[in-house]
Formats: sequence, C-alpha cells, structure tokens
Amino acid sequence: MSFFSLSRRAALTLAAAALLSPALAPAAFAQNTALKVGIMGGEDESVWAVVAEQAKPLGLDISTVIFNDYTQPNEALARSEIDANAFQHLPYLEAQIEAHGYEITPVIDTAIFPIGVYSKKHASLADLPEGAVIGVPNDPSNGGRALKVLEQLGLIKVNPDAGILATVIDVTGNPKNLDLRELDAGVVGRAIDDLDAAVVNTDWAAKAELLDNRIAEESGVDNPYTNFIAIRTADKDAEWVAKLREAFQTDAVKAAYADAYKGAAVPAW
Repeated sequence: MSFFSLSRRAALTLAAAALLSPALAPAAFAQNTALKVGIMGGEDESVWAVVAEQAKPLGLDISTVIFNDYTQPNEALARSEIDANAFQHLPYLEAQIEAHGYEITPVIDTAIFPIGVYSKKHASLADLPEGAVIGVPNDPSNGGRALKVLEQLGLIKVNPDAGILATVIDVTGNPKNLDLRELDAGVVGRAIDDLDAAVVNTDWAAKAELLDNRIAEESGVDNPYTNFIAIRTADKDAEWVAKLREAFQTDAVKAAYADAYKGAAVPAW
C-alpha cells in the first residue's frame, strides 16, 4: 500500500471523527436545547411567542404547554412533563409547596400583575351600595391578596394575624356589610354580571374582557406578588436557565406585555 493511500485514509478518518465528535463539530451542527414551558392560556401566549423568538439565537427551542387551571402547572412540572412554568407569585408557590411537597424553585422574575377590582354596574368604589355582593378568589394566596386589596381601599378590616393567607372568616370590620363571595379564581371574573364587583387576577380579567371595567387596583409599593418562571429545584444550575433569563428579560418582551395586557402588567426587571 502506498504512503499516499495511507495518508488519504488517515485524513478521511479524521474528517469523519470531526463530524461525530461534539468537541470537534462546528457550532452550526450543535442541537438547540428544547424546553417545554407551562403557561396559562390567553394573553401570555403572545408574550411567550416573543420569548421563543428571542431564545432561538441563544440555542433554546421553546414550546409552550397551555393550562387553564392554576393547580395544574406545578403538578406537571413536578412530574417532569414540562421543564418550567410561568404563572405564579411566591405566596402561591409557597402554599403549593406546603400542600404538596413540591421541589420547585423560582428563578426568573417576569411581571407584577396588580390585582384589580372590576365592576360592570358601578363606576367607582364610592358607588358600591350597602350590602354589595363582591366576588373574591377562593384559593388561599389569591383570596388573602384580594381581601388585603379591599382593606387597602378602606372597604373592610382584616385580622392582621391572618397574614397573606387570610380568608373571609378573618374579616373583622365590614362597615358596608359587603357580601363577600368566594369563587374559583378562574370563575370570579366571568361571574361579574351577577356581582356588584369582583377582585380578579389580571390574567383572568383579561380572559373575561374586563380590563376596561377596572375601578380600583392594589398598590404596587412593597408588593410581594411578583410573578416568576419556576423550575424543578434539581435544575437550578442548568446552563439553559441563564439563557432563558437572557431571552425573557428583554425590551421586546416588555413591549409584548404592554401590547397584551394594555398596561395592566408591570415588567419586573
């Protein structure tokens, strides 16, 4: 066998090794990391479409999994059916962890959605009559948040010992004798026609097309209800987490929030 043939064979072998070896392969041949992110259906879908575009040049292929119930995304994350979720604030996650023992960690702040009071019957809080029927969410964290908003607005008093998980039984002052009706967070906004007013999370208010019917909202000062992207605690040091933060916390995503939520979402970065 000639030296030329041997050298040619060696060169071909090296070329094949370069194609097969991740260490030697060009960056163009590297596969993107695929991520499934659980979100609530509605306005966030358009926000995450922008995030997905921002993520592609960073090596992430993001697909969204749509949920319609607050109880589902953390369960799906814990079961490894998704890689991350983006729908909740810390009081809600802490309540979920206490109830279910989830090993879930918040990693990327997204936005603050000031919870609002909405009405189709009354133009202002001052117009609420004696005994007005007010809907509030019935889950511990959002229900407590709603009651605190009504307290901020001077409509009720809440036992301070109840903390952020207060319920209607913790109401200690109710000068207008408001009839506080606890309803599922996803239902309270859609029930607005049967209520004098309702305290509704921004995403559900948007789904119920109520954003133009907001008559009051909670203060943004020292607000503990910043939403975030959460992941399994075991993934907190994964390389894709930093890339996802870079893709999310951009001016393009801020603009997407403004467009989707008509100013009712405040980016948290």
